[in-house]
Amino acid sequence: MSKSGKDPGFELLKSTINRNTGFNCEHYKEAHFRRRLNVRVRATNSESYGAYLKLLEKDPQEYESLFDALTINVSEFFRNPETFRIIEKEIIPSLTKNRSGLFIRSIRIWSAGCAAGEEAYSLAILLHRTLKNDFNKYRIRIIGTDIDIQSLEKAKKGVYNENSLKNLDQSTRERYFLKQGDMYQIIDEFRSITQFKCQDLISDPKIDHFDLIVCRNVMIYFKKEIQEQLQLNFYKALGKGGFFIIGKSETLLGAASSLFRPYNTRERLYIKEI
Repeated sequence: MSKSGKDPGFELLKSTINRNTGFNCEHYKEAHFRRRLNVRVRATNSESYGAYLKLLEKDPQEYESLFDALTINVSEFFRNPETFRIIEKEIIPSLTKNRSGLFIRSIRIWSAGCAAGEEAYSLAILLHRTLKNDFNKYRIRIIGTDIDIQSLEKAKKGVYNENSLKNLDQSTRERYFLKQGDMYQIIDEFRSITQFKCQDLISDPKIDHFDLIVCRNVMIYFKKEIQEQLQLNFYKALGKGGFFIIGKSETLLGAASSLFRPYNTRERLYIKEI
């Protein structure tokens, strides 16, 4: 431990990870980052951060396992069903009502931190159930972004196991999935309206013109100032009257707390009025 109170081995490891992968460790809360990093340090029987750094230099493939540990991808279809009920019963009808008289009716949704795509496809299911026969009359685009390449590849394939579908009833499974042995493939109609791409929420170019942005249980791992900036970015990415949903354990911070109007505080659902 140096006089400044910082562990030089830990600091060197962070800078090396950043340099070799582009993963900026400084954006994350240290306690969270250290906890996830220690998973790999223990798994490789490394006695110190310095020893683990030597392992990374010797075996670059370890970066893949490290990245898996650093990027938490816990997801399932209709995770927190009560949130999706509000989306289905209130948000989607609101969006479609505002577009009923337009010649070109479009809906743009962003699933930020989309993991393997369960959230994005859940939103597609809701849109189809709500719009019914009018589904094809809308220009629908659902964009899922994440920094985990492996998860994004799974999302593009749209193949899931039984556990991912545990919140879905039998009729929903039969309507929107093709059973392949023990796995379930999302229908092609939904894969055609979804786009998955690698994006660092903080440093990559911004995307905008969305009607609904869902970013749940992602920002909580970032430092407070990063969370504030992200929330402002999301505000700018929404069109007027657009909706923003965050995780149950997350809150709006800084300027965003006064820019967004609460729509349903229990479900952490907000609206952009201006």
